[in-house]
Amino acid sequence: MQSNWLTYALITTGLWGLWGAFTGLPSEHGFPDTLIYVVWALTMIPPALIVLARAGWRIDRDRRSVLLGLTVGLLGAGGQMLLFRAVQLGPAYLIFPIVSLSPAITIALSFGLLGERTGKLGVAGIALALCALPLFDMQLGQGAQGLGMWFVLALVVMAAWGLQAYFIKLANAGTSAESIFFYMMLGGLACVPAALWLTDFSQPINWRWQGPGLAAVIQVLNAIGALTLVYAFRYGKALVVSPLVNAGAPLLTAVLSMAVSGAMPTGTKLLGVGLALLAALMLALQPENPSSTQAVSGDAA
Repeated sequence: MQSNWLTYALITTGLWGLWGAFTGLPSEHGFPDTLIYVVWALTMIPPALIVLARAGWRIDRDRRSVLLGLTVGLLGAGGQMLLFRAVQLGPAYLIFPIVSLSPAITIALSFGLLGERTGKLGVAGIALALCALPLFDMQLGQGAQGLGMWFVLALVVMAAWGLQAYFIKLANAGTSAESIFFYMMLGGLACVPAALWLTDFSQPINWRWQGPGLAAVIQVLNAIGALTLVYAFRYGKALVVSPLVNAGAPLLTAVLSMAVSGAMPTGTKLLGVGLALLAALMLALQPENPSSTQAVSGDAA
C-alpha cells in the first residue's frame, strides 16, 4: 500500500503547493479573505459529489461516522475562521510559524494513541520537517511583540489543525473516505455564515472575475487536495503523511514563487526550503513495513 498513500500525498502536496503560490491573488485584487473562504467552501461541493457518485451515493450515517466526519470538517473550517481573527489582532510573521507546527500534535497523537511507528529515516524526516515548517514564514528583526489574544488564537488554530489530521486518520478506520470528505464539506459550509459576518461589506469589494472567479479557480486546488489528503491518511501513517504534506507543499510554493517573481529566498526561508526538501525525500523513501501498514478497507478514489 506504500505506493497508494505516497501517490495521494504527493498529489496533495502538488495541489497545495500550487494553491499556496497563487492564493493571495484574489485579495490583492480587492476580494476579502473571508469571502475567499466562502468560495473555498463552495468549491468543496463538486469533488464531494463526484466521489460520492463513484461510490454509488453511499454515505455512512452511523453515529461514529457522522460525529468524526463533522469534527474533521469543523476543526478545519473553525481553525480558518479563528486564523482570520488572529491575523487581525497580531503579527502574521509570528502567527503562521506557530500554526505551522500543527503536525507535531498529529504525530504525538498518532504515536501515542494509534501506535504508529516509522523507521530511522522516517524519524529523521519528521524531525527535519518540524524544524523547516516555521522557517517558511518566520521573519527576523521585526521587533518585539507582546503576547495577547492573537497568541492564544494561534495556539488554538495549531491544535485544531493538528487534531483534524489525527481525526481524519481515526475516521478512516471505519468510515469511507467519500463519507469523510462529504462531512468535511458540510463542516466547511456550516462556517460560511461566520465568514460572511466577519466580512466588512462597507469596504469596496471586487466582484469581477479577478475576485470570486479567480478565487474559485485557485481554491478548487485546495479542495481537491483536501480530498486526496483523506485518501493519503487512509492508506498511510498519519505521523508520516502529515509532516510530508505540510513540509512539501510550502517547499513547492516557495519554488513556484521564486520562478514567478525571479527572486531568491534569503535567510530563514532559504534554510526552510533546504530542510523541507531533505525531509520530504526522507519521508518518501522510508520503507514501509507491510506488517505494520495502517491501511483500512474501503473504496478508493
